[in-house]
Amino acid sequence: MDERREPVPEPTGAALDRRAELSEFLRTRRARLKPEDVGLPDFGRHRRVPGLRREELAQLAGVSVAYYTRLEQGNGQNVSAEVLDAIARALRLTDAEHAHLTHLAKPKQLKRKTGGRPQQVRGSLLQLLDTMEGCPAYISGRRSDILAWNRMAAAVFGDWAQLPPQERNWARLVFLRPEYRELFVEWDQKATDMVSFLRMDAGCHPDDPRLSALVGELSVKSEEFRRLWATHDVKEKGYGVKRLHHPLVGDLTLHFESFRLPDESEQMLITYHAEPGSPSAEALRLLASWGTDATRAGQDWAAPQA
Repeated sequence: MDERREPVPEPTGAALDRRAELSEFLRTRRARLKPEDVGLPDFGRHRRVPGLRREELAQLAGVSVAYYTRLEQGNGQNVSAEVLDAIARALRLTDAEHAHLTHLAKPKQLKRKTGGRPQQVRGSLLQLLDTMEGCPAYISGRRSDILAWNRMAAAVFGDWAQLPPQERNWARLVFLRPEYRELFVEWDQKATDMVSFLRMDAGCHPDDPRLSALVGELSVKSEEFRRLWATHDVKEKGYGVKRLHHPLVGDLTLHFESFRLPDESEQMLITYHAEPGSPSAEALRLLASWGTDATRAGQDWAAPQA
């Protein structure tokens, strides 16, 4: 059986508390704003908590204080899209934060039906990955599970085939495996992004027991994850530049792109490439020329640890 095709089992367990998630998200977004940020006077009175008061936020959104208070207490039932839009504008939410707020306040019941279905990758997508010979690429799914990858991804990021399926998860790799702290030059930014992606996923799938179990495990094992999770920041996967320090070829500067797959909205194709003619491009060519030797050399730092 192709190990890249092996589905990850879906355990049963408790789900995240959607009402608590909604409450904390609104509270943390309100806390980061000051009166002067939104054109309100600040009379210098002592504030018991940082940021805007509830009544100030309600005024900006054009709703009653009682209505907003109920929403911030986690009661999003019957809230309209227009009110959510007004609150998002008042809180100056990003597009990702606005979508997250909508998911928490008005969850789609369809997501419940797909929560227990194992994640699988179409055979044609596995073939596509294999044709991308000089480009590290992989497919990620819900909770940032790593579902499939090509030979170059294994050469750059480590041989994930050596890991049990349930361990092929970016959050686990970033927070629980020290070799990935060495791999990512800006590890702090990678960790922040990773938690923001998980938060976004939690808003779409608050009833996912496997996500809840993952968050619980990482919160126990990693103080850094626990601190970042408490910020309630959210972010969509996008594009950018990653700087790596590879154990075999040294420093790499790679551009990455994220493509959401059609008919598989929970799966994304992530590709990396180097600037043509750059030292990083030469390093990738070197890894490609080593073939399975490069992948085999990476087994020591991407294999299960005792």
